[in-house]
Amino acid sequence: MSVSDLPKIELHMHLEGAAPPAFIRGLAAEKKTDLSGIFDEKGAYKYKDFWDFLKVYEAATSVLKTPQDYYRLTRAVLEESAASNVIYTESFLAPDFCGGGDVVAWRDYVAAIGQAADEMEREAGIVMRAIPTCVRHFGPDQAKKTALCAAETVGGFVTGFGMGGDEAMGTQGDFTYAFDMAREAGLRLTSHAGEWGGPDSVRDAIRDLKVERIGHGVRAIEDLALVDEIAEAGIVLEVCPGSNVVLGVYPTWSDHPISELRKRGVKVTISTDDPPFFHTTMRREFDRLSETFGWEAEDFMELNKVALEAAFCDDATREAVAKKLEQNDA
Repeated sequence: MSVSDLPKIELHMHLEGAAPPAFIRGLAAEKKTDLSGIFDEKGAYKYKDFWDFLKVYEAATSVLKTPQDYYRLTRAVLEESAASNVIYTESFLAPDFCGGGDVVAWRDYVAAIGQAADEMEREAGIVMRAIPTCVRHFGPDQAKKTALCAAETVGGFVTGFGMGGDEAMGTQGDFTYAFDMAREAGLRLTSHAGEWGGPDSVRDAIRDLKVERIGHGVRAIEDLALVDEIAEAGIVLEVCPGSNVVLGVYPTWSDHPISELRKRGVKVTISTDDPPFFHTTMRREFDRLSETFGWEAEDFMELNKVALEAAFCDDATREAVAKKLEQNDA
């Protein structure tokens, strides 16, 4: 069995960012919206750099206007994930894009997304859980509305709270109120840091937001004392190697620090981030890591176990997914 055929657990994927380009083009045509400028001649998403990527991302998201749109999106995304033999996935959802941060509207979106997830679990065996996220460059006040949406829908499907967006805007500590609100509601916490921000952004997220996972976090490698702290505390890094290479955080796969972080005792997991934007899938991530670092099936099985232990799900779900992994190991 190739490593790409192994079952996979993914903890860092943005639902809107995982929208297949063909799906967005089709939806735009239905709504008579011209999005031709965000696609290249082959129909893939087109952008110049990370900040242009954010603009293209938001343009693509602009045609997702109703709960039914998100129902269809969820099915399309989970079909792609299941094709890579992903058996458990956690997806970031932005209430800002799902009802503008209004709790009543957000409930309708969550219901539609959850319905699609339930259907895909029955049809394809893939389990999905949702992590509402605030958008950093929308500011702390809007983040409070996002946290309220998350807190009001916490339960079996909505299990965590996080933050994405432009790391150059403000500080992690600016969002303490929103994260405190989410924590008090029983949500588990993660935040993007250490992708465009340096090691200090990772340290700030751990100290100020008290997260147990970090989205990306790879630039912690620039401060080995911080790496030791992360390893000792058991903080989990949601690493997205393909995303980091395509966006230029690292020039090549061999320059990526994931292997070194792992050797130093840091708990790392593998994810795609926004897969069609970065021309990747979970199969491709596994293959490239194997080719670059010589990782074998046992390495990826261990990474799966780390991811499952770090997953923001209840014990019953964790046990069910563990059984699927054990069946494959056998």
